[in-house]
Amino acid sequence: MWSQVYNPLNSAVLSTLAAAIPVVVMLAALAFFHIKAHIAALLGLAAALAVAIFAYAMPAQTAVSAALYGAANGLLPIGWIILNVIFLYQLTERKGYFKVLQESITGITTDRRLQLLLVAFSFGAFFEGAGGFGTPVAVTGAMLIGLGFAPLAASGLSLIANTAPVAFGALGSPLIALAGVTGLDLLQLSGMVGRQLPFFSILVPFWLIWAFCGFAGMAAIWPAILVAGAAFAIPQYLVSNFHGPWLVDVVASISSMLCLTLFLKVWKPATIWTNAAGKFTGGEHAVAPESATYNHARSAVFRAWLPWLILSVLVFLWGVPEWKKLLDGVSVFKFEWPALHKMVQKMPPIVSKPSVEAAVYTLNWLSATGSGILVASIVSGFVMGYRVRELLAVYWHTLKLLRFSLLTIAAMLALGYTTRYSGLDSTLGLAFSHTGVLYPFFGTLLGWLGVALTGSDTASNVLFGGLQKTSATQLGLNPLLMAAANSSGGVMGKMIDAQSIVVASTATKWYGHEGDILRYVFFHSIALACLVGILVTLQAYVYPFTALVR
Repeated sequence: MWSQVYNPLNSAVLSTLAAAIPVVVMLAALAFFHIKAHIAALLGLAAALAVAIFAYAMPAQTAVSAALYGAANGLLPIGWIILNVIFLYQLTERKGYFKVLQESITGITTDRRLQLLLVAFSFGAFFEGAGGFGTPVAVTGAMLIGLGFAPLAASGLSLIANTAPVAFGALGSPLIALAGVTGLDLLQLSGMVGRQLPFFSILVPFWLIWAFCGFAGMAAIWPAILVAGAAFAIPQYLVSNFHGPWLVDVVASISSMLCLTLFLKVWKPATIWTNAAGKFTGGEHAVAPESATYNHARSAVFRAWLPWLILSVLVFLWGVPEWKKLLDGVSVFKFEWPALHKMVQKMPPIVSKPSVEAAVYTLNWLSATGSGILVASIVSGFVMGYRVRELLAVYWHTLKLLRFSLLTIAAMLALGYTTRYSGLDSTLGLAFSHTGVLYPFFGTLLGWLGVALTGSDTASNVLFGGLQKTSATQLGLNPLLMAAANSSGGVMGKMIDAQSIVVASTATKWYGHEGDILRYVFFHSIALACLVGILVTLQAYVYPFTALVR
């Protein structure tokens, strides 16, 4: 068994710099050298393996095994979700159903800002709450492209919108994991996060529209933005504090969609924003309001929405714990990952006492969210009139289309798991924990870093939850506050994690532009994370914000 060492170079500064090398290599390759995403991910992985083996003295066999374990987890569940979502999109597009769906949304409003609110924020939050793991970005990115949005707008804005719901995503999975690693009460954690994120559930829709079309464009539709945000934030607070984390996003997103749709029946903006590229191109954007010219029969609109309704129902069903347990009873295969399971030991101060790391791969091929999406796609395909041979042909085409994206996702997760099992990410985390009175701010950014590295709020909570609790106790802070801050701060890292960016570029068919997407969303990610950090700092020290911590 190999024990992790968090200061292998006997210098906190040098060890932190060494731990940062893999992330810097990958991000620089993407953002500055415009290297293709799968090559950038492989370069980052090579750097992670080199640092782990030569600087951290991790056994080479164990390091390579950790990378392969990560790649397997990248293909299932993440890659499996993306493959099947794009399969459904291809099916609807080939039959013309996606165009009818596009025009039915335009029938609600022709204003691109309001379409963005409805699809990326409200509708996307439902998929985050029901499925998580990249599903919302894949679905909303594809839908925005279908509506005519520019690729950068569709990709970047889908990522920005998929923030506030993340902590309660996949039926509360991030907080369930956080409660497990910290020993804190799940309902108390849910309530604490529910007293942090509603502020941002109102702010993010404003931020989203500002990022799309500028301040003036945002100010012109502020009543609709407020309705969408408040209709999400209020149920988010109520359900998280008085029920628990499981149905927060589902209830809040349905509330937001219904309230916004009903509001748009009685309220119209003074001018209609028609340019789907937002502020990325010049020229006049706003025109006088006009009525929708689409006259599809209700039956045609229903058929266009039916595949996505089937998808929503099945994704929600696949997220219900009882249904998952039933499917796992007949289909799940678990096996200990060779050369890795119980071969790595976490050490204090990351954990309170030495803890052996498990590495058990779960091949839940039937209960995985992507399998639910595949079932929805097949059912929808038959409803749309496809034959079996045609379905297989479209699926093969989709697989060829996504081959490099799937490789990228596998490489990204391989990188993340290598840094996790080698202790590189813990070295970075410890650097944040030595900030004293400023720890509420930097501890929040630690959650942001965890999601940026791992691509998952759940994984970030597992990785840093124990450290947050220990550091808070040592500094005289409320452990509940900092554990919750790890999850709340983490949601803002979701838009810059590599796998989410690859998902966005794949969904919008903007392959090879991952660096452009990263450069666009990075400022929004760090700025929003800092705002969460400021709120947590106020909750730690300043009345009346301290009254929110109980």
